[in-house]
Order: sequence, then structure tokens, then C-alpha cells
Amino acid sequence: MIDLGLTKIALIGVVALVVIGPEKLPRVARMAGTLYGRAQRYILQVKTEVSREIELDELRKMHKDVQEAASDVGQSISKSMNEVESSMQSAWSGNAYEENALSDTPTPDQVAVKAKLFRKKKLARNSALPSWYKHQNGHKSHVISGAARVARYRPSGSSGNGFFL
Repeated sequence: MIDLGLTKIALIGVVALVVIGPEKLPRVARMAGTLYGRAQRYILQVKTEVSREIELDELRKMHKDVQEAASDVGQSISKSMNEVESSMQSAWSGNAYEENALSDTPTPDQVAVKAKLFRKKKLARNSALPSWYKHQNGHKSHVISGAARVARYRPSGSSGNGFFL
């Protein structure tokens, strides 16, 4: 790199003053300053482009590494799935598994009975009947009015005519 000290800059200024002359020297100095500024901006642009390219290359390398890792994971998953599938096929083709599976399978009649019991229990849990009525009768056989219910469940010491005295 060129080393420009104070003495060298002063010598260049004196030579420029002699060669160019005092009338044109300010205009030339202004032009040199603008060219120097443009050169600095151009160098800064080149540096930023180079750094962007380096970052882009790093991102591409990272993307490639991630894709390789994903493909490795996918291959290991497919390998384990194939192993599980082959073990399932061998277990399915075995006679002991089929006998156990067939003996544990409920018949359609058993399924219907279980479904009916489940619906009955669910209805008993979710119905709008009061708990005292559920305990008294077990299920709803007929509808009675509120007055009839009061008359039916009124303690024996009170009058049955419904009027208050």
C-alpha cells in the first residue's frame, strides 16, 4: 500500500499548483474529492457483495447439511417401519396368534348386549330425572304432575285436600 505522509501530500500539492495553476486547482481538487468518494463507495459495495456471497454460501452449506440429516432420519424411520412391518407379518402368519385373536373376539350377540348395557347406564347418568326418583323407581315408567308427586310423597301427618288453613 502506498504510504502518504504529510510531506508527500505537501509535495504533491506544490507540483499540482505549478502544473495546473492557481485558477484551475480548486476545480480539480473538487473533482478529485468526488472521484475519491465514488471510489470509496464502490469499494464498500464490493465488500458488502463479497460478504453477502460468503453468507449465502454458508447458508447453502447449512441447508445441504439439514437436508442430509433429514434424509438420514427418514431412512432410519423407514428402516424401522420395515422391521416392524416384517415382524407384524411374521406374527400375523403364525397360528398361535390367530387362535388367540379368534378366541378373544366377542360374538355379535355379546357386542349387542354390551352396547345395550352401555346405553342404559349412559341414559341413567345423563337423564333429567331427579336422583330421588331414580332411587325410588329405578327408571321412569310414566309421567306424573307436580301436584300428584307432592300428594304422593307428602308425609302422612298433613291433610290431603291441598288447602292451607
